[in-house]
Order: sequence, then structure tokens, then C-alpha cells
Amino acid sequence: MELEKVTKSDKRRYDDACGAALGMEYVGERWALLLMRELLLGPRRFGELRAGLPGISANVLTQRLAGLEAAGIVHRHRLPPPANVQVYELTRWGYESEPVVLALAKWALRSPTHDPTLPFSAVSLLLSLKMLLVAERAGDWRATVAFRFGEDAYVATLADGALHVRRGAATAAVDATLSGAPSAFLPVVYGGRPLAAADAIVVEGNRAIAERFTTLFRLPPKVE
Repeated sequence: MELEKVTKSDKRRYDDACGAALGMEYVGERWALLLMRELLLGPRRFGELRAGLPGISANVLTQRLAGLEAAGIVHRHRLPPPANVQVYELTRWGYESEPVVLALAKWALRSPTHDPTLPFSAVSLLLSLKMLLVAERAGDWRATVAFRFGEDAYVATLADGALHVRRGAATAAVDATLSGAPSAFLPVVYGGRPLAAADAIVVEGNRAIAERFTTLFRLPPKVE
């Protein structure tokens, strides 16, 4: 089994039976965990992965994808026509990493050294909404909000105090659609800036729902 080959390879960096050590053997290489992050909302093409991680080279991206494939975390396949392109996608086991990735991100955001001015992908923004939703603010309110970042589209559905996000264009009616660069949303969603004052974000549909939606999230407090 390919997974066993990776587990028993000479590249093992830890002699430790703890699951955390084994997990680091799979995702401890630079960029590996961020690649998994970029795939959490659905399959991506090679070029889309590079766009979401502007600091990675094509060579390193190829190496990391190969390593994640060998570990059974990622697999590649070809989308059916009319797309007919090769994409990379997390395996079922790979998708199980979502709570781990989100928990690590939420924990690290408490550091005073976090710099929100660094590059920020669309996937990072949408995952942060899932991670930092304040359930008490949402209550039993329901809403469906679409996001567009150039040609990249997502749909976020709020129900029962939880946010569900998927990649792709809306297949049914949405309450509002928000368009702009991912970084344009940070001052609104996490900085308290009114959506009406955010000129870099285009709002279509029900503006009142869009404005309320952007107030449902909160960054974790910084450590002292």
C-alpha cells in the first residue's frame, strides 16, 4: 500500500508513536498544510493553487503535491467535459483535516505577531468565516450569500448557527452577492468598518442582508 511506503520510508523525521508526530511527517514540509487549506473547499487546478499561494514555486508545488498524493491525502483526476482539465482534490481522509486546519489557524490568530496585511487567498477568507462565526450573533437567522473573486465563485449558506461554504457558482437564488479582492473584506468583517463604506466591495441583491451577514464574525482575542 502506498500509504505504508510513506509511513515506513527513510525520510521519517521523528521516532515517536504519537499521532501528532505522524501527522507532522505528512504535513510538516513547508507549504504542505497550506496546499491542503487551498483544497478544503473543492478541487483546484495547478495554476489555481499557485495563484492562491503566490510565494510557492512551480517546482516546489509539484513536489508537495506528489508527497501528499503518496501519503493518500490528495488525488488528481480529470473533470468531465466541458471542463476536461486535470485537478487536484483532497481524498475523503484529506477532507477530514478541516477541523485540524481551522483549529490551528484560530489558535495562531491569537498571536500579536499576526500580520493581516500579508497576502490572503479567497479560500483563506471563506474558511475564516466558517471558523470565526459567532453563533450567538447568528442565532437562528438563515441567509445565503455568494462571493465572487474574479472568476472564482463561492456560496456561503448560514443555517442553524453554522456556516457551510462550497466552491462554485450559485445553483439557486441567493440573498446577496459580494465581489472584491479577499483583502478588501478584512476591514469590514473583522475591523468593524461598515459595508457601505467599503468602496472596493460590490454588493448585489439584498444589501440589508449583506450588511448583517458581515457583522457575524469576530477575531479571537490576542494573548497578553
